[in-house]
Amino acid sequence: MKSQEKEIFVNIETSAGTIKIKLYNETPVHRDNFIKLVEDNFYRNRIFHRVIKNFMIQAGEPLDKSLANNEMANDKIETIPAEIKFPKLYHKRGALAAARTADNVNPTKASSPYQFYIVTGDTINDTKMKDIERMRFEKVKQQAFNKLRSENSDIIKSLYKDGNQKGLSELQQSFIDQAEAEATTVSMLLKYSPQQIEVYKTIGGTPFLDNEYTVFGEVVEGMDIVDKIQNTPTAAMDRPVEPIIIKDCIIEN
Repeated sequence: MKSQEKEIFVNIETSAGTIKIKLYNETPVHRDNFIKLVEDNFYRNRIFHRVIKNFMIQAGEPLDKSLANNEMANDKIETIPAEIKFPKLYHKRGALAAARTADNVNPTKASSPYQFYIVTGDTINDTKMKDIERMRFEKVKQQAFNKLRSENSDIIKSLYKDGNQKGLSELQQSFIDQAEAEATTVSMLLKYSPQQIEVYKTIGGTPFLDNEYTVFGEVVEGMDIVDKIQNTPTAAMDRPVEPIIIKDCIIEN
């Protein structure tokens, strides 16, 4: 699909009401993928299969066998490359983002081509925001440390073989120092703006998902419908007791 310069809006018509979303041009792969699915009527008659109050509502499960449009049920589930543009695009209330599998099987954070979620979240105080930023720092530091260990595995094995404990200790400290420096640099690049912090404090969202999942749009109308869906009673695996159906998705001209 050719690049889209104008803003694209999609009306998600559900059994609970209509949610209007805007797709971001900053994430063209996810934007174009979503447009194609809408044009192919993929979302028609699918359900919001996972709903967690004060967190998010999720839809697009391709293996849903309870409703129509199951022609893809046996297809191989592929992924699309991550387009994480944090801190510019973040998980504020109303953000549209792509679901994905966990880091241990998906280290590149590639997205599901089908499943999306809309953030409801909650307001976050200063202490919680600092905790989230600290945890992000520690995760980056650990990733940098693990990478250094992997890249220098032959040296580590050699030092172990020689029984060189001093060399091992010095090498480990070098890794820690390098990882700390890298995490400090990355954390500065991933720092929230005062405006974003204010949004999280007053409007809400899920900042602990930032820099982990691709945000590719936002709700511009119909957050009352999103709230209606998030408040629906759920059963096992956070599945609504009464199905919330996507009747259709329509791209605005």
